[in-house]
Amino acid sequence: MSLSVILIVLLAAVLHATWNTIVKTAADGAITLGLVALGHVLPGTVMVLLLPLPSAESFPYILLTTVIQFGYFYTLCQGYKFGDLSVVYPIARGIVPALVSLWAALFVGEYLPFQAWVGIGLIALGIIFSSWSVLRSGIKKRAVGFAIATGIFISGYSLTDGIGVRLSGNTLSYWAWGALLNIFVVMFLGMRYRAVLPHMPARTWVIGVAGGMVSMVAYGLVLYAKNFAPLGAVSALRETSVIFAALIGFVFLKEGYWARRLTAAILMVAGVTTLSLAV
Repeated sequence: MSLSVILIVLLAAVLHATWNTIVKTAADGAITLGLVALGHVLPGTVMVLLLPLPSAESFPYILLTTVIQFGYFYTLCQGYKFGDLSVVYPIARGIVPALVSLWAALFVGEYLPFQAWVGIGLIALGIIFSSWSVLRSGIKKRAVGFAIATGIFISGYSLTDGIGVRLSGNTLSYWAWGALLNIFVVMFLGMRYRAVLPHMPARTWVIGVAGGMVSMVAYGLVLYAKNFAPLGAVSALRETSVIFAALIGFVFLKEGYWARRLTAAILMVAGVTTLSLAV
């Protein structure tokens, strides 16, 4: 894997950690996720109007990833009802790299060498270890179940997008349409919370939409990288966002213990290095 691709995906991971930090103070997770989706729709609409259509072959994948992301939003919201962000998020993200690598092998014939699996394992271990003190304190079974379901949905749309963007003939167009179709998530949550939305503070709207725009940039960077690197490897690098979020929390929000987070970062660096040398 080239250094440029590694840096692009790591930048996407930092951006993803950043928008999660931005929305961390939100009072209602479901409404905030709707505003994040709106932050995709607004620039996506402009891009769709300016860019050519992606290839016809890629549209089934755009539609499929939209359906899968509905499942993702649902299980993530349910997970947050029964468990904290610091519990649900690491579990959901920690299982994704291995799942994407498995799906890529089964459905795309993209097999990774043993060394790459070692790198993925180190990254996953770092993700779990970054929140180990919370995870070992006791977790509700429902929270674990929804976290695992969320990870499965993430791996599903990660694979779908990887195939779709390679068929699209235009990464920017695929990116734009994927962002625009978040409008169905916005419409669903908008109808569900229509009585609450008019009373939401302006700050909540700004934070949610701004977080969504940052998220969209991160999404586009990952899509670009999937054209040039194995899907499992890209996913493993992408999920380092959990560790970046933990480091941001430690440095800027004074959360957690430095030794545990430093160890998680070392595991991440070791995993990224091993992975980059393997593919």
